[in-house]
This record gives sequence, C-alpha cells and structure tokens, in this order.
Amino acid sequence: MLKALTWTTIDRFGQQIAQLFIGIVLARLLTPNDYGLIGVLMIFISLSTVLIDGGFGQALIRKQNATATDFSTIFYLNLIVSILLYVLLFFAAPLISAFFKQPKLIEVSRVLFLTVIFYAVYFVQYVVLNKNLNFKTLALVNIISVIISGIVGVIFAFKGFGVWALVWQQVSSQFLRAILFPILVHWRPIKTFSFNVIKEFWSFSIHMLGTSTLNVVFNNLYTILLGRFYPFQQVGYYTQANKLSETVNAASQQILMSGTYPLLVQIQHDTERLTRVFRRLTKSVSLLVFPLIAVLIAIAKPFIIVLISEKWLFSVVLFQLLLIANFFGALYSLNVSVLNARGESKRTFNLELIKKSLILISVILCFSYGIKAMLLGYVFACFISYFLSMVFIKRSLNHYFKHQFADIVPNLLLAVFLGGIAALLGLLTIANLILVIVQLLVVAILYLFIVRFFYPDTFSQAFLFAKSRLKFKN
Repeated sequence: MLKALTWTTIDRFGQQIAQLFIGIVLARLLTPNDYGLIGVLMIFISLSTVLIDGGFGQALIRKQNATATDFSTIFYLNLIVSILLYVLLFFAAPLISAFFKQPKLIEVSRVLFLTVIFYAVYFVQYVVLNKNLNFKTLALVNIISVIISGIVGVIFAFKGFGVWALVWQQVSSQFLRAILFPILVHWRPIKTFSFNVIKEFWSFSIHMLGTSTLNVVFNNLYTILLGRFYPFQQVGYYTQANKLSETVNAASQQILMSGTYPLLVQIQHDTERLTRVFRRLTKSVSLLVFPLIAVLIAIAKPFIIVLISEKWLFSVVLFQLLLIANFFGALYSLNVSVLNARGESKRTFNLELIKKSLILISVILCFSYGIKAMLLGYVFACFISYFLSMVFIKRSLNHYFKHQFADIVPNLLLAVFLGGIAALLGLLTIANLILVIVQLLVVAILYLFIVRFFYPDTFSQAFLFAKSRLKFKN
C-alpha cells in the first residue's frame, strides 16, 4: 500500500505542482475573463467524462476475475457514448453561449469538447493500470502530459492568443494521454461486445454514476451561478481560487480515492484488518493535510500576491473559504473509499445526496449575498457531511466515534498551532516574497521538530520508508 500511495502521490502532486508553476505564468499573461470562459465549460467536460465512465471503471477494478470481454465491452461502450456526447455538445454550443451571454463560447467550446473523445480512447487502459496497481506508469504519462501541454499553453499565451492558450492546453493534454496510454499499456480490445457485462455491472455502477454526477454538478454549481447571474469576471476569480485550492484538496483526495481503493478491495472482507489499515491511514493523512491547509489559510494573501500578482486579490478570501470547506476533504474521501471497497456504493450515494442537498439549501439561502456567503454555506455543508460519513463508517466497521475522533484531534490541534504561528508572522511588515518564505520556513522547522519528538513512530517509519525507496532507486 505504501508503494502504491508513493507513486500515486508522485502522480497527483507531480501534476499539481507542474500545473501550479504553469498556472502562475498563465495567470500573469491572461485575464480573469479568459479563465471564466474555460471555467463555465468545464462542467460539460466533467459531466461528459463521468457519463463515459458510468461507474464501470471502479466496477472493473472491483471484479477480481474480470475478463477480456468485460474490458472490451466497456471500451466500445465508452467510445460510442463519447462520440454521441461530442455531437450533442457541438450542436448545443450556441445554446451554451446564449445562456452565459458570451458569443465567443461557440467556437471555443467546439474545440475544447474534443477532449471528451480523447478521454474515452484511453479510459480502459487507465483502469487496467489501476487494477494492476501500476501507478508508476500512470504517474509517468500524467506528468509528461501536464508538462508538455502546459508548455503549449504558455507558448500560445505569450503569442497573445488569450483564451485559446487555455483551450489548446486542455486539448493537447488529453490528446497526449490518448497516445501514450495505448502505447505503454499492453492491452488491446477484442472484437466482442456483451450486454450481459453491462447488466452485471449495472447494480454497482449506477450508484457510482449517481454519486459522480452529483459531484460534478455541485462542484461546478458556483461557476454556473457566477457565469449566469454575476459579473463574468468573478468566474475567473473563483476558477483561479479553486485551481489553487485543488493543489492541496483535490490532489490529496484523489490520492486516497485512486491509490487506496484497489488495495482496500483486497481486504474488504477482513473487517479487523481493514479497520486497522483505515486508522493508520486516517492518522497519517490528517498529520500531513491538516497542518498544510491551516498554514495555507494563514498565508493566503501574500501567497497569492507573490504567485499570480495583485490583480487576483479578490481570489484570496475565496481561496481561504475553499480550503476551510475541504479541511476534512481527504478524510471524507478515505471514508467513501472504504465504504465503496466494502461494496456499499448505495450508502455512499445516499451520503452524497445528503451533502448535495445541504449545499443546495446553503446556495438558496445565501445566493443574494454573493459568492463569499455561498462558500461559507458550502463550508458548513462539507463539515456536516464529513461527520455523517463517520456515522456510516461506524455502522460498516463497528468503529466507535471515540476512536475516530482520537485519531484526528491531536493533528487538528497541531494544525491550529502551526496556522496560528504563520498568522502571527504575517503581521511582519516586510516584502510579500520574504514574508512567505519566512512563514513557510519557520512553520516547516516547527512541524518537523514536533513530529520528530511527539510522533516518533510515524517519523521513524516515514524516514525508513523514504530511505528504502532511495536505495531502491539507486
């Protein structure tokens, strides 16, 4: 599991770090309006990829004796669905443009939506790698694609192409994956299609599809509302804040969802062992993620000014609220991963229904007060949903609340302490760049000192694992 999580971490954070540096350059060259145009189209891309997946990806991973017929059937189904979706979106482009009152969206969307077909081409190869726990190849392809497509985007931005820099960055990224995955993964579809495979997977996949669809709609809800009812520039501010927060939130959550799920499936029936692994992961993840998020909240203003300039200053508060909302996001993803590994996809779907209902209620109540108020409501919805996921974990694993809280409270206190130190250092009247360096350096030293002396077992295990990995590479 540690090996799998190592490569998954390299993959996700490698992508996020590369995107961060590329994003810094692009944000300085492009405008909030450019990011807004791409931001409002991402819901259609995200929803299309969810429909292509259909929950069949995790069903293939979960089936321990999946056959060539299973994989080939899903491949052909994905390809057919992607082509139909692209045709639908191509002709819907004028309607999308009219809804957001942005004429440029017609030509932009018709090019950007090509990514839907590219995704279907490599999806099954992606699933094969996950099922075989080959996260090293996944990391290689993803990071190469992000870096090369990022360079393409930067070149277009320097040439003055505006929003098209972001379009060709997205298209080239998916195109590269569609080439590299089939080359590196030794899997080819056979000439077989079986409706029985779809029928077999459907009872599990339908709940995964429902959960994913809800996630996509509600993850893009604020973008839709801002694009339709608020000054369009605010979409850009929100998109930028969301991209920065995803460097921490989405990366850590995706690591746990993709890196742990195939492994947890293998011990799904051994409740005692699964609980033991779950608790170890909870402690380790919270020890890493809680302090990181707390410190980023504290240094948000100088951090954003240094990275992408003062023209994005409105994004600071949005960035902080998104970080707070996802404070327990990684642990929520871990809880969901455990429940899905146990075959309880219906339970996780119900959990997402509750979460989305809470978000919708908060949006209705806070809409007239602006995006900041809506995100504050989002914070409460996310917190309540995490505590509900703890209830479901208790029912599934018979894992008592006192033990669940005991695993995270010490790390929560550590996060508050380190975030407070960073906030106090923020009172220094020095240049923003120097201030951020001082804040991060002091907090990093304190963190390592505290982990070394108060979490000796964790520190020793991390040190020995890192040492063994370095020897392995050498």
